[in-house]
Amino acid sequence: MTGSPTSIVVPDTSVIIDGSISKLILSGKLKNCEIVTPIAVLDELQAQASKHREHGFLGLEELKRLGKLQARFGVTLSYKGEKPTLEDIRLAGSGRIDAIIRDVARKVNGTLYTADYVQALVAEALGVSVSYIPVEVKTEGLEFERYFDESTLSIHLKEELYPRAKKGTPGAFKLIDVGTKSLTRAEMKTIVDEIFEATRVTERSVIEIKREGAQVIQLGSYRIAVTRPPFSDAIEVTVVRPIVKLGMDDYKLSEKLIQRIKGRAEGIVIAGPPGSGKTTLASSLANYYSEEGKIVKTFESPKELQVSRKVTQYGPLEHDFGNTAEILLLVRPDYTIFDEVRKERDFQTFADMRLAGVGMVGVVHASNPISAVQRFIGRIELGLITNIIDTVIFLTGGIITKVTSSDFRSRFLPE
Repeated sequence: MTGSPTSIVVPDTSVIIDGSISKLILSGKLKNCEIVTPIAVLDELQAQASKHREHGFLGLEELKRLGKLQARFGVTLSYKGEKPTLEDIRLAGSGRIDAIIRDVARKVNGTLYTADYVQALVAEALGVSVSYIPVEVKTEGLEFERYFDESTLSIHLKEELYPRAKKGTPGAFKLIDVGTKSLTRAEMKTIVDEIFEATRVTERSVIEIKREGAQVIQLGSYRIAVTRPPFSDAIEVTVVRPIVKLGMDDYKLSEKLIQRIKGRAEGIVIAGPPGSGKTTLASSLANYYSEEGKIVKTFESPKELQVSRKVTQYGPLEHDFGNTAEILLLVRPDYTIFDEVRKERDFQTFADMRLAGVGMVGVVHASNPISAVQRFIGRIELGLITNIIDTVIFLTGGIITKVTSSDFRSRFLPE
């Protein structure tokens, strides 16, 4: 120890999670001080860790690290303040926990350390001494990107396994090892943290699906699925990047099919097994209709279609594409690309919009064209099927292998 503390540091949850306090101590910028951690911070980290959220574990590890640094760097660590009530926890999203942390800083006459810009502004407005430490977030050259090259379709990262990548084209790819050693849990945590931090600050990025132990993120052109225990047996990250962008001319369509798409087809289903190129064809159709002077919108979750800026991409409004459809009918699009139709509600929304007169293109997983139609049966009245679906385009390995059309006698006929 170097004597009595000369300053009091009150860290909030943000700087504990990102490890800023221990970094400041190790660099010599903080010394001979007392670190007063609000009980509310400890409770919040414990709650997050109990729900298996990574930030909770990172914060608790930082507090453990600070405890070990006390004797070596002339700092003391203590916990003060009130334990949050159930009402405080319920209103945490409205800033109640942040207010409790500011109150601790005021009562101990300390300096609040935070990486939260709003927290810093409020503290300054209330006359609380504050030190704002913005987090440096990497948005380019992320760790996972080093496993990509121009031929990589997706990468598959899991702790205690070699990094693997699918290389080639849809329907013609190989899964190969792309690393020289297996990934450790610490390396996987670093990759996941980078992804979430970049998502937080990157304009065209969003967490599309958030569940206990699993998240799906759209980060720029990357679609990222993150899973962790207890949902999965280990931390796993799958990153998919579309590298194939085709125009309709690239599919070498027959004149009959071109005329059908251009004039008659308004209830199109693009079907095929996973990885067969359905989304690539849907993107091509969206751009084709847009260039033909049509108003084109998309339904996507996550948003991964490679479309021009003329095409507006919509997600599920309040987690429901039915709500999106209500808005879209007021917008009056000529065509809507639905990527992909999978839930009960999705099939009903597709049918409602088609019956309302909107041209629809839906992407469906299926083993053959008839299976694609059968997925609608049971969800939609049988007699309405041919009013909703008039063309099924089936792909295998990125190639259109079969086109089926329907008539109003409920028969599906090969083109």
